[in-house]
Amino acid sequence: MTKDDELPPAPPSWKIPRWFVNLEAQTQKSLRVYWEELIKFNKTVNLISSKTMSHADSIHFGDSIKAARIVYENNNNIKEISDLGSGNGFPGLVLGMMYPQIKVTLVDVDQRKCEFLKHVIAKTSLRNVSVRTANVDRFDDDTLEQAITRGFASIPKAMMMLRKSMKIGGAIYFLKSEEWSQEVMTLPTQLCSVWTPELVGEYSPPESSAKFFVVKATKIANGAS
Repeated sequence: MTKDDELPPAPPSWKIPRWFVNLEAQTQKSLRVYWEELIKFNKTVNLISSKTMSHADSIHFGDSIKAARIVYENNNNIKEISDLGSGNGFPGLVLGMMYPQIKVTLVDVDQRKCEFLKHVIAKTSLRNVSVRTANVDRFDDDTLEQAITRGFASIPKAMMMLRKSMKIGGAIYFLKSEEWSQEVMTLPTQLCSVWTPELVGEYSPPESSAKFFVVKATKIANGAS
């Protein structure tokens, strides 16, 4: 077979409607638009690895849907939540599409990625999701109600960064692989007096045997300087 005769790459798949039949029709529509724009913009903004493009519906969208459900089931009274180091929008943008009653703020320092997120928000007419271009470690004291993060930082590092900005009683939801327990075991004593970590759920992305975990760290006291 010559180079000209080579088959074109297989198009990315989209199986979310088959995997998650109970999602609202508007949510399904918004997720589909998000996926289409992600594929389009990834050529210039580098939002996801090219290796994950063909199964982004599972390891990015399906992953975020399952994690968002665990977070909501753990606390369905959440009024607002910030996705820290949001980047390509996972999981915060998906969570906002699933639960329009929750105010979601997508936080990232990368201006180009923030512009992509704003584009998707406008394209899907989301009213409950906004974007903030900022460094996470520069938030004002006692300003965060709840937070969620996927791959932004280790549990100890995030706890240290947010020990002042998170309100007492607020929580960070970490999306982690199996290393979460080792991260918790390395927590310094000073952080153990400020945060209480606990495992609140585990899941596997669709058509995957990989295990992922949602770890909740609740702030119980003010952090030292």
